[in-house]
Amino acid sequence: MLRSTFRWMTGLTNMDESKPTTPESGAPSSSEAPITPDAIEVDNSHTILLKIATLYAERLMNDICLVVNGIEYPAHRLILCASSDVFQVMLMSPQWTESQESRVTLQETPQCVPLFSEFLRYFYTGQIRISYEVVLPILSLADKYNVRDLITLCLEYMQNHIAVAAINGTLVSWLEYTSNCGHREITQICQNFIKWNIELVTKTTDFGNFELDVLVSLLHQSSLVIRDEMTLYKCLESWLDYQSNRLRNQLSPEEFESTLKQLVIAVMTPIRFPMMSPRQLADLLLSPLTKKYKEFFVERMAIGMSFHSGQHARVREVIKNEEDGALLFEPRLYTVDTCSSLLTIENFQSLPSYHTRTLVFSSLSFLAEYAGDRTCEWVVDLYPKGVWFRRYLLIVWQGTVEMPEHVIRSVRLSLTCKDPPVDSDVDMRVKIGVLIYGLQDGVEHIARVTEVIHRFNKKECVLNLDDLLPFEELNPQQGVLSLDSPVSPYLVGPNKDMLKLHIVISPAN
Repeated sequence: MLRSTFRWMTGLTNMDESKPTTPESGAPSSSEAPITPDAIEVDNSHTILLKIATLYAERLMNDICLVVNGIEYPAHRLILCASSDVFQVMLMSPQWTESQESRVTLQETPQCVPLFSEFLRYFYTGQIRISYEVVLPILSLADKYNVRDLITLCLEYMQNHIAVAAINGTLVSWLEYTSNCGHREITQICQNFIKWNIELVTKTTDFGNFELDVLVSLLHQSSLVIRDEMTLYKCLESWLDYQSNRLRNQLSPEEFESTLKQLVIAVMTPIRFPMMSPRQLADLLLSPLTKKYKEFFVERMAIGMSFHSGQHARVREVIKNEEDGALLFEPRLYTVDTCSSLLTIENFQSLPSYHTRTLVFSSLSFLAEYAGDRTCEWVVDLYPKGVWFRRYLLIVWQGTVEMPEHVIRSVRLSLTCKDPPVDSDVDMRVKIGVLIYGLQDGVEHIARVTEVIHRFNKKECVLNLDDLLPFEELNPQQGVLSLDSPVSPYLVGPNKDMLKLHIVISPAN
């Protein structure tokens, strides 16, 4: 009787017993439902997720309680282990005492405590609210418990809202945390934003949170964008003021003075005093910081004056004997008028394909004062919507060759030196920077930088820079004008219809 009942419940018959179905027979496997031609896929995942979320919201059938800062959070071992590698090890490994406990106390930082409830709710719902204010503690919790999908969501949010973090004073903290935790990609993005927009970042309170080693590493970079070296000096003065106010109440007077002096020397040593003008160096003598640490600053300023007065032996000595001494005589990407010019294209969407915009400007031929104020004239041709080569005839010694028309889908900048050295054997070595602005969350900033060192001479006086921007990102729907057309993140202005570039050209000493 029992055997007959089992056959009826499982659908087995005598025929089933005598001729079992196998994959080789072509019949459907007993573990698979038959698929008919009119079958449709039904997605009721939302309802299932709602049922799971209800378990957390109404605290049903919980088998463990997490305690954070005295607050109890009833939970389910199955959900915790499925969501977190750390919880899986903690609650399923016998060597961990927590695996035998029904009540587990967790130690969280003060920033993470208020967000733990939202963090735990994410395990059940897959939903969480992220903003520039809370993304860092949420990421910290996700890292601590190795919730991989939430880590990815936080890093994507940070990448897409980095400009907001900068103006609201959290970007330096983002950089410090991601650098310490090994999130290299977002760390690099934060570093680039800061070094390309350092003047914007220094105006926030978060700038004072820069750790010394990270700040010094930034100061050694020649790709840092700043108006001039004096502006960078003043930015560091504000950082030192912040450190002074922070340390004054933490240390004894002797320890305070000693620590502050070490900080001054550490951050001011990478400052490129030779890149300041003699007038700026003279103005530094009146700075309170210079008066207080006169011996150190006079020595650094003397290096700058040696450069401007043409004392080449002294310059070579500094390069040879000082660590990274050569960097002191290398210009950064200075946006001062003597080294750069702005190029803008308004009504960009209306610009026809293959059209060019031209800019003519002059920059200093030498940065050292003894060389005078000679300048070099440059012609910049920008092709933001591709380059079109018309069909033409090429005359060679064998005869005439017809060259077909050709189109390059590239954002090209062509730079022509109008004043190359007269001697054909002499090169003029310059540092070129193309700073491209972008718009993110309404914040205009430098979003992309192309930097090259190039030699111009009488025979080679033109440099073509291709792929300044990904062509499709600048021209997402070239030739299509409609209200629904996507807008490039590299277009700025009130109507998001302006392409804005800064061309920087400095003599590479």
